[in-house]
Amino acid sequence: MAGTGGTFLRRFLPSIFGCLFLIYIAEYIPTASAEGQCIWYGVCSKKSESKQKNCAYNGPPKPIRDVRAMEILEKYCPDIAAEGVSCCDLDQLENFSKGVTVPLSMLARCPSCIDNFLKHLCGMTCGPRQSDYLQPNSTEPYNGNQTRILELNYHLGATYMNTTFNSCKSVQMPSTNQLALDIMCGQAAYLCNAQRWFSYMGNVNLGPVPFQINYISGDEPNNAFTPYNPPTRSCKVGLPGQPGCSCLDCEDACPAPAPSPPPPRPFSFHGADGYAVVMAIVFVIFTTLFLSGVYCCNAQENVVGVASENNQEMATNPPPVGWAGDQADNTEEATFFEKLGAETESKLEDFFQWWGTAMASRPWVVLFLGICFVTSLGVGVKFMIMTTNPVELWASPTSRSRLEREYFDSHFEPFYRTEMLIISSKGLPNLEYTMDDGTVWELGPVFNRTFLHDVLDLQNRIQALVGNSTSTAGETNNTRIEDICFAPLSSPFIGPVTSKQCAVQSVWGWWQNDPDRVTDDEYYLEEVISCSQNPYGCLSVWGGPVLPAVALGGFLAPGESLSKASRFHRANALIITILVNNNHDKEKLKPALEWEEAFIKFMKNYTENEMPEYMDIAYTSERSIEDELDRGSKSDVLTILVSYFIMFAYIAISLGRFTTCSRLLIDSKVTLGLGGVLIVLASVLCSMGIFGYIGVPATLIIMEVIPFLVLAVGVDNIFILVQTAQRDPRRPDETIEQHIGRTLGQVGPSMFLTSVSESVCFLLGALSDMPAVRAFALYAGAALLVDFLLQVTCFVALFALDTRRQINNRYDVFCCVSGSKVSDARETGDGALFNLFRYVYVPFLMKREVRASVMIIFFAWLCSSVAVAPHIDIGLDQELSMPQDSYQLKYFQHLNRYLNIGPPVYFVVSSDRDSLDYSDRDVQNMVCGTRFCRNDSVAMQLYSAYRNPNVSYIGQPPNAWLDDFFDWAEADNCCKKFPSNDSFCPNSNSVPPCEECNITLTGAEKRPNAVDFNRYVPYFLQDNPSSNSDGCVKAGHAAYGHAVNFKKANGTQKLVGATYYQGYHSVLKTSHDYYSALRAARSISADISETFNRNLQASGKNVTVNVFPYSIFYVFYEQYLTMWPDTLKSMGISVLSIFFVTFILMGFDLFSALVVVITITMIVVNLGGLMYWWGISLNAVSLVNLVMAVGIAVEFCSHLVHSFSVSGGSSRVARASHALYTMGSSVLSGITLTKFGGIVVLAAANSQIFQVFYFRMYLGIVVLGAAHGLIFLPVMLSYIGSPVNKHKLAKQQLRGHEAAVAETSLSRVRL
Repeated sequence: MAGTGGTFLRRFLPSIFGCLFLIYIAEYIPTASAEGQCIWYGVCSKKSESKQKNCAYNGPPKPIRDVRAMEILEKYCPDIAAEGVSCCDLDQLENFSKGVTVPLSMLARCPSCIDNFLKHLCGMTCGPRQSDYLQPNSTEPYNGNQTRILELNYHLGATYMNTTFNSCKSVQMPSTNQLALDIMCGQAAYLCNAQRWFSYMGNVNLGPVPFQINYISGDEPNNAFTPYNPPTRSCKVGLPGQPGCSCLDCEDACPAPAPSPPPPRPFSFHGADGYAVVMAIVFVIFTTLFLSGVYCCNAQENVVGVASENNQEMATNPPPVGWAGDQADNTEEATFFEKLGAETESKLEDFFQWWGTAMASRPWVVLFLGICFVTSLGVGVKFMIMTTNPVELWASPTSRSRLEREYFDSHFEPFYRTEMLIISSKGLPNLEYTMDDGTVWELGPVFNRTFLHDVLDLQNRIQALVGNSTSTAGETNNTRIEDICFAPLSSPFIGPVTSKQCAVQSVWGWWQNDPDRVTDDEYYLEEVISCSQNPYGCLSVWGGPVLPAVALGGFLAPGESLSKASRFHRANALIITILVNNNHDKEKLKPALEWEEAFIKFMKNYTENEMPEYMDIAYTSERSIEDELDRGSKSDVLTILVSYFIMFAYIAISLGRFTTCSRLLIDSKVTLGLGGVLIVLASVLCSMGIFGYIGVPATLIIMEVIPFLVLAVGVDNIFILVQTAQRDPRRPDETIEQHIGRTLGQVGPSMFLTSVSESVCFLLGALSDMPAVRAFALYAGAALLVDFLLQVTCFVALFALDTRRQINNRYDVFCCVSGSKVSDARETGDGALFNLFRYVYVPFLMKREVRASVMIIFFAWLCSSVAVAPHIDIGLDQELSMPQDSYQLKYFQHLNRYLNIGPPVYFVVSSDRDSLDYSDRDVQNMVCGTRFCRNDSVAMQLYSAYRNPNVSYIGQPPNAWLDDFFDWAEADNCCKKFPSNDSFCPNSNSVPPCEECNITLTGAEKRPNAVDFNRYVPYFLQDNPSSNSDGCVKAGHAAYGHAVNFKKANGTQKLVGATYYQGYHSVLKTSHDYYSALRAARSISADISETFNRNLQASGKNVTVNVFPYSIFYVFYEQYLTMWPDTLKSMGISVLSIFFVTFILMGFDLFSALVVVITITMIVVNLGGLMYWWGISLNAVSLVNLVMAVGIAVEFCSHLVHSFSVSGGSSRVARASHALYTMGSSVLSGITLTKFGGIVVLAAANSQIFQVFYFRMYLGIVVLGAAHGLIFLPVMLSYIGSPVNKHKLAKQQLRGHEAAVAETSLSRVRL
């Protein structure tokens, strides 16, 4: 057998080797067999030619013998390298390697996509069976003996094309917030499909394409050609041993998004508003119980009330002496609180009587000391700090938004200063353009050629503006746009910044600011369409894209969301945005402020004198809001002065009482009224001075609101004091000083009650976190205290002097001139208003049916207000903050109408002591969004949020610098350094020559090791992106230059500290949109922080991370997230403080305190209802007014309640009647009528915020306060007023108080 085997081998081995040799040789024999052969081999172009063409070759593939050629094939085309033969030489492979660098860098985030993408290029360039699927379509001679190919038909499998397209269509380019196919397909990715993508890549008109490639799609053989259909894989399937592409780059890899939570359902009951239904039920129940009580259980009280209608004396007389005596005999029956209350009231009356007598006895000394007091405090005004910065006004320094803003500004550069123009057309028609394929496009009127040229002229003139300033040395400094603009592609390696490098977002960037490219041939309209679909194919003169959503406006239909499919070409507004560098150091902003001042001046002149009639322009600068707020406050100074003048004039005139014409100038009290007004102004001045010394900043609200408030309170006290003295004339044995002291003893406790209540109310209101509310509360509380002190000192002294003048028959104002003495001067009487109240209004109001109707009507009013209060809009329309003639108002209106992109949002990743180590592979996977990254990483969670924009309010996914750094580090010829010192060298630098960094890539992820990571991240952030053949499109300077804050380690080494991820909010229009976006961003950040910290803890890292969102508008809208809790807190503190002060100062009278609080609460709630019906939103301004309303409401309530508590009528109806006509006329004349005249004037204010928040709310405060204080409160007192304090009445009789009251014309009682 062994021999047989040997014979067999000897006979057959030569035959086997012969067959193998023939098979080997057959590969090199030209044939038209199914195996195919080459169509080209080698390069037939000079090195200087930009488009290298291949030499035609109809022969078998050749062996790969060159080492470098094999390296390239193994890197890009391993399947062909494994065969050992190809249809390409080294030159072709070098061109191939160079040509694929840029597209591969764009697709690098998804290796599965790259693997699919390269297969058709490898098959075309080097495939050993090219003739099966490639057909030269056009050739030309070269060098006499060669032919080169000019055009090629490529039969490519439809299955391959579609699978490759699907695997690559979602690959991101984070630095641009674009998809790779947005650039690689020649149009927006949403319009792209497999055939369009491949056809675009074969277009010879593109720079990288050396010859025309006609891709013919199909899976079936076509004219003896078999389509090339290499195997492919889905993007979610990774290469052997590797994971698939991440969700960010592969839609198929994304889990199904969680369903959006249903919108919160409004509180309803069978389709009706739930609040209205509940309050209707409450109203019916209350009305039923109330009417039952009135008509069934309160007969005796009602009898007394009816009797009082027919007998006025019964309603006003104190009880009979015998009754009072009985009470005196039974004082031991009084409770502890009744005794304490009586003692408190008695002590207060005695003190104020003594105090009034003392002040009236030495009026000139008191006035001198008062002037010294006011002067000493008033000097503090020069130290007062006025705040006009909106951030300082509405955001607390300790609020989250302020702290996060400060963190962002200090760790990164503050957000850019923005100068913007919104240019719309007037009367211009839409344009039509017909494409070569016959498609008709309708474009917006702003693309009119003449219109565009006018816009370019305006843009050039703006960029040529110069801001001028004079230094302390007297030198003139000129500021040009290049000195302050944001130039993202500037670099110290290319010289100083020029105006062409400034990042200007304008459609003229699509034409490189060249007017000759927008001509009559209308081809520029086709460029409008293509550039709006793919802005990265039309880079501006500064090197970056002009984003259509930023440079165009008005292209979205109502309710339409911004998307890549938006009809940008239908825009009806052009938007020019100039970005200016901001700085955390305000001193360094002076050049920018000077240029902005020149810009505003130029635009005002242009819009008024030069703007074409077919153009409309709205413009703004970063300084505009603050400038216009300041101007608006000054423009309404005249209106405010007129308002105050009317109130002052009314006060001065109405204080006097006139009997005869001969005593007109004697009985008038103009001087006294003006003195009272000066005291009000002095109290405001003192308040400002006090806090000027302390250093509490003031606001414009203080200047506009506090004089109104103090005037309301102060005038009321003045009227009560003066009119009480007029109705209670001096007794025969009394001196002037004793009379004034006795008067102050009667009304002083009431004045003290209201003033202390209001001051405590406002001072406690200073607990608010909102600076504007806090400052208002502090200044108002101090002003009211000072006003009370000056009233019981200086005004009492002035009153004494004026009384002496009147007794001596000297003229008012001209006090040196005496009038004729009239011995039979008649008594002045009570006044028409007092008598109207006593004899007409009070008897009518105290009828049983009227009182019942009042209670029902006011409770219905309260229920309706409670029902609508939850529906009050929250927020402040920014248009309302501007004067009606402001250019900024027009800008806000155009912004709302035309702007179709949301503001940028930054998600900041910070850690305690910046201790998060980004060079750690585990930490990187918790942050990044590419392959090998965790599914719950920061980037992945942000992308998931972006996929649900209706909930997240994120319109564009936040970019991830870490992902781009990985791609940049892996790319060839991107990272470079100077060989002399290993410092950074730009990737495009050629002189002096630089060398590659040779970054060490480790692990399956192919990421830099820890040392190289920390070393080369700063290089990445300094490197400008390039689309040249070196392929450094992922360089990070333009997109991420400010995104990383470095910390220093070991003195010199830079380590990554805090960093941010930038995205864009969806389009935001209303206040609700803005604060909802803030709430959503904070919710997203909280989830990311929780996940991040949980993963860190699980990996054993003792680091705490905080992720927070930041956008420029957050600091203004944060207040609205807690507006209702803040409002209820402020109202609650104010009302409770009034309750406790009233309870204590009214002698621990619980009933009176409750009545005051109930009435004030009703006033505030009904004011809320008025806000709903009159369209007044709830914000910081209206909150200030609500706090003020509580204070003014005290004036409408406390005087009346105090008078009721000390009245001694036979029933609650009688006591309420007495209190109402005693105090009612003073309240009506002192606060209601005084304010009404001044408020009406505010309706003519230039500022809309005055018209809405001051005129409407002030009018509501006065009308509601008067209605509740003069109608509802007396009626409620007649039902549930405090019982008579028997001990107090007894003490009054023992002190002879009843005898004194019997002589006064105030009570009109005849003994």
